[in-house]
Amino acid sequence: MTASLIVVNAQINPVMGDIAGNMDLHRSARQRAASAGADIVMGPELGVLGYPPEDLVLKPAAIAHCRAAIEQLAMETGDGGSAMLVGAPWAEDGQLYNAALLLAEGKIAARRYKHELPNYAVFDEKRVFSAGPLPEPVDFKGIKLGLPICEDIWLDNVPAVLAQKGAELLLCINGSPYRRNITKIRDEAVARWRKKHHLPLVYCNQIGGQDELVFAGGGYSALADGTIAEQLPFFETALGLTHWKKGAQDWTATGKYHCDPLGDMEADWRALCLGLGDYVNKNGFPGVVLGLSGGVDSALSAAIAVDALGPERVWCVMMPSRYTSQASLDDGAACARLLGVRYDTIPITTAVDAYTDMLAPFFADQPTDTTEENLQSRARAVTLMGLSNKFGHMLLTTGNKSEMAVGYATLYGDMSGGFNALKDIYKTEVFELCRWRNENVPGGLLGPAGPVVPQAVIDKPPSAELKPDQTDQDSLPPYVDLDAILHGFIEEEADSASIIARGFDADTVSRIENLLYLAEYKRRQAPPGVKISRRNFGRDRRYPITNRFRDR
Repeated sequence: MTASLIVVNAQINPVMGDIAGNMDLHRSARQRAASAGADIVMGPELGVLGYPPEDLVLKPAAIAHCRAAIEQLAMETGDGGSAMLVGAPWAEDGQLYNAALLLAEGKIAARRYKHELPNYAVFDEKRVFSAGPLPEPVDFKGIKLGLPICEDIWLDNVPAVLAQKGAELLLCINGSPYRRNITKIRDEAVARWRKKHHLPLVYCNQIGGQDELVFAGGGYSALADGTIAEQLPFFETALGLTHWKKGAQDWTATGKYHCDPLGDMEADWRALCLGLGDYVNKNGFPGVVLGLSGGVDSALSAAIAVDALGPERVWCVMMPSRYTSQASLDDGAACARLLGVRYDTIPITTAVDAYTDMLAPFFADQPTDTTEENLQSRARAVTLMGLSNKFGHMLLTTGNKSEMAVGYATLYGDMSGGFNALKDIYKTEVFELCRWRNENVPGGLLGPAGPVVPQAVIDKPPSAELKPDQTDQDSLPPYVDLDAILHGFIEEEADSASIIARGFDADTVSRIENLLYLAEYKRRQAPPGVKISRRNFGRDRRYPITNRFRDR
């Protein structure tokens, strides 16, 4: 009976569909683990193909390529080195499974299939995968290992069966996306069955951005009583190592990493940077271009982009109209100086006048309204898209969640772009993040130390500056009230009566609810953005566009 086991936790950043590249990440982890005498190296859930693969797993060629790559890696384990635990889609007997595959001694030594398929929030695994049977432990070097996959450890069914069948140690591969408080929620779920079944656990989670989702890593090894033997970093690739030894009663372990958890603001910031950075890098863009208006949203977007990509890959453009204030010109330039980015000015007055003159015969008998305001926003979008097309930089759009919720954004105007770092960030949170970043320098990022958003930008009243003396509060309630109302409708799915009962004006609540529903068609055409909250616009919240329901 083997009395010890060295487990390497490979916290890697796969690229969706890059099977060869992802296998090289697994091979590299195995090679690096060799000097430590690792018995087994584990990678994340579906790490061979990428997670979440969505309908990519319905393509037979993708499944066949995964299988061939795994069979090749399995042969390589015949060299006497470490075994590998990899995650991949696996077809068997006409069914497609989310699988954990143990590769050892030159072959696929064991397969286990995910039993608990999540089908809520951002997950829809039941649409593409079949649920595997309740799993049996795997015998590895005389040790009974349980190989649950992600959701399998959120509920008691799989741990209970593994404990009943004599599992001694659980090695769990995961693709668990980031959202606020998710680590606490997961740990509480795991603690409930751990107390009952007394099972130690090695938790491997991927890191990286995949479209709107961000994976934070944060893998760990925990003893049966919940003591953390190793805690890997969050939002960084890492190769953890725990040396497990079996005592008279329980397994004990010593680990390589002992990282502290991140504070809430830093975790959000790191998620935003990782999500944007991976979207740009994995899709092959040389950098980003964005309009820097002198306002807080574009300033924060630029700061995130600089931290994620470095100042040399961020191009900011001021596009003044006749309504742009001198304060905005000064604030935009000051922000660019703090960030160290390229900064150019391209006035749009000529373009707006051309559109206005062109449409004048048709608008002659019509009053001036938001149409003329939107022409300015769309002139800016055409300008930025021209730069993007010519030089290859991705256009980064800068609207926040509050604006997207009520439609306070121009379709084919300031909503244009390839990605939006602030899509899931309410306006009040925009200010909080600016203040936090001005006072903190997150480790491992590429931006400058010190303040990155001028205080004047944070202090001045928000304005689109599309007509004289305009402020956002001309047409919206104060953001502190607006965001509280929106949080009730979006995050809580609360009814109007309960929100009004919190002290908000009934007419205002009704108007905001109406705007929220009416703007659905805009959100369907908005670029993707990093998921931060419990319910983002996109994967989490999918309402019909044509919809007459109102809660009154």
